Amino acid sequence: MKFSGKVAVVAGAGGGMGLNIANDLIAAGINVALSDLKPEPSDVRDGAGQSAYYCGNLGDEDFVAHVIQETTTRWDRLDYLVNTVGVLWFGKDQSLVDMDLDIWDQVLVNNLKSFVLTSRFAIPRMKQNRGGSLVHFSSIDALVGDSKPQDAYGASKAAIIRLSKSIAVQFARDGIRSNAILPGPVMSPMQGRWQDKPDLQEHVAQSIPLGRIGTTQDLSNACLFLLSDEASFITGTELIVDGGVTAK
Repeated sequence: MKFSGKVAVVAGAGGGMGLNIANDLIAAGINVALSDLKPEPSDVRDGAGQSAYYCGNLGDEDFVAHVIQETTTRWDRLDYLVNTVGVLWFGKDQSLVDMDLDIWDQVLVNNLKSFVLTSRFAIPRMKQNRGGSLVHFSSIDALVGDSKPQDAYGASKAAIIRLSKSIAVQFARDGIRSNAILPGPVMSPMQGRWQDKPDLQEHVAQSIPLGRIGTTQDLSNACLFLLSDEASFITGTELIVDGGVTAK
């Protein structure tokens, strides 16, 4: 996959999947604007591409507009947008009949509104280039119910699928593609409950047909493919990366 000379914004790049993706893009020769509410991580990679880090709230319209403007001013184009922002608040995000609706609102701002804002400002820049590619991270939780629900999380992740399809159809004639990735169980900071608990990790792994928990590299590999020209006839779809969980 060839990316040299391209420019990307990775939203939610302060750690986990977002940082892994940003680092792989930098290594591939892409200039990358990383953005997150978290401070800049120490392990942003040096590579063939350049990088810039923007710390702020991706649910804030002014901040997102600033990130896109600064990115296009610095590198004179925008080709790729990766949306990985997400919160999963165990204990607070519960059934809709029980949870505090302020939590509902906060989850949807983080998990959905941030995707709307980044896409809203990135797409006009991509149209200037006569093309671009967006990848939005949803979850296999969007496809099923749960007896121990996180209803705000699940609803936001389902909405991402619909949003991605709408973008794909609206802007296909502009050469802009939009796809969603649905991760299954992945060892990342969001799943900190698994850290340092090998017995629990093994239990989760045994429920996955491929027999292991996914890694952030698994998700980065899928994301780079969907961004690339090798996926030039793929738009408006969902790539499930879950080790076979949803096939059962």
